[in-house]
Amino acid sequence: MLRGIDLELGPGEVVGLVGENGSGKSTLMKVLVGALAPDAGTVTHHGKLGYCPQSPIVYERLTCDEHFELFALAYGMSPADLSRSRRDLYATLGFERYATVRADQLSGGTLAKLNLGLALLADPEVLLLDEPYAGFDWDTYLRFWEIVHDRRQAGRSVLIISHFVTDEERFDRIIHLRDGLVEPP
Repeated sequence: MLRGIDLELGPGEVVGLVGENGSGKSTLMKVLVGALAPDAGTVTHHGKLGYCPQSPIVYERLTCDEHFELFALAYGMSPADLSRSRRDLYATLGFERYATVRADQLSGGTLAKLNLGLALLADPEVLLLDEPYAGFDWDTYLRFWEIVHDRRQAGRSVLIISHFVTDEERFDRIIHLRDGLVEPP
């Protein structure tokens, strides 16, 4: 249960939300993206949201390309925007060779790349990431932080949920959640 959470992300801000298992991190993320309705209070956001859930939600029989096409339709992207964004994401995350591979044939790390790529596809103003780099190798982890840096520079906001933070200097601020409450700094 979450109680009295007040969270605001400024343009270009990178915020970490950390806490133990069961502290309410993923529940808060689900409320923020509209997957769970809040019992009280409001959630307000401006612009597009990109959401990368902790466990990828994909269609096993669709290829990576087909996932990008499906999400592009949902975002209302033009074919040209889809083509450009997909090409850039494959190159940046390094999984273009898996474009025609079905999701059920992907390794955990490649599936994590697809999951992040789907969240980034429409260049959202706010990116909400729940344990986004859990399956990444070191090279992809470094690429991930380059993406976050570029989003910050472009005035895009990023909220990263994690069990722990090792690279504190990469965040503008870190919020600690314990038993559904934000701990004082």
